[in-house]
Amino acid sequence: MAGRKLLNLPNIVIIMADDLGPWALQCAGTPEIITPNIDRLAREGMVFENCFCTSPVCSPARASFLTGRIPSYHGIHDWLRSGNIEVKEGLTWSGKDRPIEYLAGLTAFTDLLAINGYVCGLSGKWHLGASHKPQKSHSFWCAYALGGGSYVDYHYFDNTRERKHGTQYVTDFFTDRALDFLTERAQGEAPFCLSVHYTAPHSPWLQSEQPKEIWQLYNDISFSSMPVVPPHPWHGWNPSQTKRRETIQGYFTTITAMDRAIGRIVSKLDELNLTNQTLVFFTSDNGFNVGHHGILGKGNGTYPLNMYEESVKVPFLAKWPGVIPSGQRTKALISHYDFFPTILDLLGLENPLSG
Repeated sequence: MAGRKLLNLPNIVIIMADDLGPWALQCAGTPEIITPNIDRLAREGMVFENCFCTSPVCSPARASFLTGRIPSYHGIHDWLRSGNIEVKEGLTWSGKDRPIEYLAGLTAFTDLLAINGYVCGLSGKWHLGASHKPQKSHSFWCAYALGGGSYVDYHYFDNTRERKHGTQYVTDFFTDRALDFLTERAQGEAPFCLSVHYTAPHSPWLQSEQPKEIWQLYNDISFSSMPVVPPHPWHGWNPSQTKRRETIQGYFTTITAMDRAIGRIVSKLDELNLTNQTLVFFTSDNGFNVGHHGILGKGNGTYPLNMYEESVKVPFLAKWPGVIPSGQRTKALISHYDFFPTILDLLGLENPLSG
């Protein structure tokens, strides 16, 4: 395998949140939310203010990000209730279940990176079927077993087919495994692509499951920046003042906990002297509404599904020291749909699916 010196290719770290609204960062204009590490990425990289996902629901959005295909092509149109694990009873929403590799036969950008010498790793949410099985050329595989759930009581697969039970705060757990990957790969010559896919800030937002010290940061915040509008007629959100506060405080807490974890990743890159040769992306699978338009949720926050900007727009930051201009913002329209060909073009690699 050709080494990094021969290929002259950067390492890649892709950090993807789950249900992060495009507004839900301090650098995106919400002053009450505490996100110093993501804000640092924004200052040191470029902010794309008009990035859109291909579907306002997680699984189809993630499939499109990986494959560069729209949902009507890859066939995943909604979040995957089944097909993630094999189980005879319990644990899943549908009871009995069997793993289904939904993206079988489709090429992901990670497949092409691997062909060109990259070592690919995943730590976090997969939610595209057959969670036990490393897919799309990932040789390092620590995957959340299902699509979502508790922050302190969950199942995962860690480079084996054996399903394991986790109780560590899930954001910190997947960060720990990501740091393990970085430490290991820092000793190798081949470039790497690490995908860190958090379940945060997806619900549930139970105070009992969140870091106490972070929850308390928001005890005296009024959340006046958040909208208060009448409930949407298609399955609207009409909480009591107490419930509204608990929901927003929980949502913000999971984001700040994720931000703290991202700070650990950035620090590890610094510690390993990898910062200047690493391309870092930060985004979310889809957007989210917390009172916006009178709903709580994303595209399936209403019935029928909505395409509100808060649902389909996502944060997108990119940092590559010396290559991507720092401290700049662009209003150019971009889409997750274009990530596949764009990353290959940026790296100067051939795209066999073009043309």
